Amino acid sequence: MSKSCRVLVLISGNGSNLQAIIDGCDDNLEADVVGVISNKSDAYGLIRAHQNEIDTSCVIAHKDETRVEYGARLKLAISKYQPDLIVLAGFMRILSDEFVQSYEGKMINIHPSLLPKYPGLNTHQRAIDASDKEHGASVHFVTPELDSGPVILQAKVPVYGEDTAELLAERVNQQELAIYPMVVKWFSQGRLKMTDGAAYLDDIRLGEAGYAAD
Repeated sequence: MSKSCRVLVLISGNGSNLQAIIDGCDDNLEADVVGVISNKSDAYGLIRAHQNEIDTSCVIAHKDETRVEYGARLKLAISKYQPDLIVLAGFMRILSDEFVQSYEGKMINIHPSLLPKYPGLNTHQRAIDASDKEHGASVHFVTPELDSGPVILQAKVPVYGEDTAELLAERVNQQELAIYPMVVKWFSQGRLKMTDGAAYLDDIRLGEAGYAAD
């Protein structure tokens, strides 16, 4: 790995996690965000990137195409940046198996639930409907099966009786902003890797709930 880990961030919207990672890199994460790609030209995260003088020249919008075709266009855009790590930060596009396998072990995602609970969408309402006492977020390596790659790190929040999905989402997002830059730092330091479908930190295999599980 190069002296500074080259990080490419893929977004679709506001970019709050992108901002946390940018700020973290400024605080010596041993990484540089070298580019931001969005599938939406009006994503506010592109403005955040521009304000931080990060390249945003690639907007890969959806067309009437298959996942494989979209993935081929996205790979071409990614090749421009030669990233060491690809970070999915609210990138709302399901990627093809072929695409994911091309970046095995060097692509991570953050998901708003305590995986393996609640893969997919509407996680906060699902946690409330199930009367869960705790909820949270998970950073994981990306594998072909949706939201099923090995978990690296989780953060938990309480679920209160008066919670709405919006209130719970805000609480979870605050934790996301703390844990995502931490995982980027681990990877940039060469401490984190995926081997044989499992996540390893400092050569220790992490459990189902990732590092520092209860």
